[in-house]
This record gives sequence, structure tokens and C-alpha cells, in this order.
Amino acid sequence: MTQSLSVVARPKEISSGVKQPETIAEGLTNVLADTYRLTFKTHAFHWNVEGPLFYSIHNLTEEQYEDMFAAADDLAERIRAVGQMAPMTMAEIVGNSVIEDTDPAPSAGEMCKLLAQDHERLAHRLRALIKVAGEQNDPVTEDLATARSAFHEKAAWMLKALTAQ
Repeated sequence: MTQSLSVVARPKEISSGVKQPETIAEGLTNVLADTYRLTFKTHAFHWNVEGPLFYSIHNLTEEQYEDMFAAADDLAERIRAVGQMAPMTMAEIVGNSVIEDTDPAPSAGEMCKLLAQDHERLAHRLRALIKVAGEQNDPVTEDLATARSAFHEKAAWMLKALTAQ
């Protein structure tokens, strides 16, 4: 193996003025884990939804999982930008997430309700990250978390509007 392929990523000190980058990375890792699990859950519901609102729910969930998939990359890159390691295993994703699997297969209405609840949980975790980022002099993470929170709040509202919850 050539030397250039032998490089192993490690945490690095980044002198950007962010205090306690490990704390920031922990919050970002939690949000990334939730985002990744909610992306899959949303995608799985997208594949399996049926009923009179199929088209509406199918299209809405597609928009949402595509947005979250892109966001996962932004969150992981922010973890690296503060000098820490992004998760590398599914065990890390599952272990850091509050999003739970659903069993058995829910109805279309239950899908919307469950996803709305998950978006709200993620918005709450993002609000906690916003606070921590502000305390740690990290406006970049604060802005990222604010934008992600806005997305999840809107997603919850839209899902609830489908079922008049």
C-alpha cells in the first residue's frame, strides 16, 4: 500500500476560537445520528405508504429525506471542521440517536404522526445545540443548528397538517 493510502484520520486541533470543540462535536454527533436515523425512517415510510393520501405523503417524505440526507453531510463536515471525528459506524449512529424504529408497520396517518414527533424531538435537540454553540463561541454551528431546527419545525407542521393533529 502506498504511503498516501495509509493515512488514518484523527482528531486535530483547529484554532478557530471555538471553545470546547469536543462538546460541540458531541452535540453535532447526536444531531447527525438523529438526522441519519430519521432519514432512513422517512425513506422507509416513503416506500411503504398507502391510501388516499399516498401521493401527498410519498412526495412530502421524498423532499424531507433528500433534505436530511444532504444535511447529514453538512453536520459531519462541521464535526470535522471543529477538529473532531464524525461517526464511522452504525452502532455510533444508533447509540447517539433518540429516534426509534417503528414496529409493526404503521398506517399512513400513524406514519405522519410518528415522523412529526421525531422532527419535533430533533428540533428540541437542535435548540440545545444552538445554546451550547453560543456558549462555546461557535456561531457557525449556531447558524447550522438554527437552519436545521427551522427545517424540522416546518416538517413537523406539514406532517401534522396532513392529519389535522
